[in-house]
Amino acid sequence: MHNEPLSIPKRVRFVELSAKALRALADGDLAGGSAEAGVALDEHFVCDRARWIFGYRADQLAKDPSLAPWITRAAVSEPDGAVVGDAGFHGPPDEAGVVEVGYTVVPGYRRQGYARAMLTALLVRAAAEPGVRTVRATIGSDNNASLATIAGFGFTRVGEKGNERDGFAIVFEVPADAIQAE
Repeated sequence: MHNEPLSIPKRVRFVELSAKALRALADGDLAGGSAEAGVALDEHFVCDRARWIFGYRADQLAKDPSLAPWITRAAVSEPDGAVVGDAGFHGPPDEAGVVEVGYTVVPGYRRQGYARAMLTALLVRAAAEPGVRTVRATIGSDNNASLATIAGFGFTRVGEKGNERDGFAIVFEVPADAIQAE
């Protein structure tokens, strides 16, 4: 018998990040973004990468407010209420019914099961949407943690892509009707 503690699956809930909250975070205003979101966001929410992403998402919402249900949200651990990251979709399903997931775990909460909890919640949400036929995840080829996270969720490698900003990435997809909650 091992003396390891039982691993209790993590649970998260999502808190909407409005266009105003996203814009504050993009501008580096952690206090303003937290106040607008109604939760205490971590410094990670105003790092350079996060500021770029949140600015991009704020611009998406400015152009089309109806995208709000699909855009990045703060991930809050349940039941303790700690903000452990952000997660969401890159937008609504495209004409082929494809949505792409994205998630980031705050450094202090990594390797504790929160990415898996976020991905599970995103997949359950996607599978429940009638317009979603496929869920996509694009992961940097050097992001071993995220590559490990999607294992066991039924994703299949469908391609590769690369660009100057993100480098080489692997594209994975899973049919929505194959998604099963863990």
